[in-house]
Amino acid sequence: MKTNLHAMLVRRRAIGRLAGAAALAAAAGWLTGCAPEKPQFKSIDLTGADYARAFSLLDQNGQLRTVKDFAGRVVVVFFGFTQCPDVCPASMAELSEVKRLLGADGSRLQAIFITVDPERDTPELLKAYMANFDPTFLALRPTLAELPQVAKDFKIYYKKVDGKAKGSYSMDHSAGSYIYDPQGRIRLYNRYGSGAEVLASDIRLLLKAS
Repeated sequence: MKTNLHAMLVRRRAIGRLAGAAALAAAAGWLTGCAPEKPQFKSIDLTGADYARAFSLLDQNGQLRTVKDFAGRVVVVFFGFTQCPDVCPASMAELSEVKRLLGADGSRLQAIFITVDPERDTPELLKAYMANFDPTFLALRPTLAELPQVAKDFKIYYKKVDGKAKGSYSMDHSAGSYIYDPQGRIRLYNRYGSGAEVLASDIRLLLKAS
């Protein structure tokens, strides 16, 4: 009789432990189901990065611009120069296409072009260059003295390369884009050549999460 009672108690304890484990598993599953899903970006996620956090530069109209000026919009920053033969115009044209793909949300995109060639890229030239792509796109022009620090802050590469003709030159430079969410926080790095659909998809996710 004692043996049967002991066996019964052991079985009850085992059942109790299993029930407790099942309850914990169910609770964990419930909590996981309630947790917000992390956006599945196609660009490189830079959330929390300690660089490319901000800028404070004059635009083509002589107005000082910071990322805070564009609260409520996704900001895409690209570094280049107006005499770039291919990468720069292709990237700016891609941003124009992204704005079109966003439809009604296109007004919540702010494209910014930061020149790495302030010697030749005068405000007048930058105005004309931006007008080729979209009237809302802005160009920022660091001075020659400011440019090294801006490049360091954004971890971008640029180098003046002498041309064949005397006095001529080109600029080697990084070709990706930095993306800020509507709260002005650095979030993504988009590789050059990823395509307008990829960029538009990531921007939609940032707008949806804001």
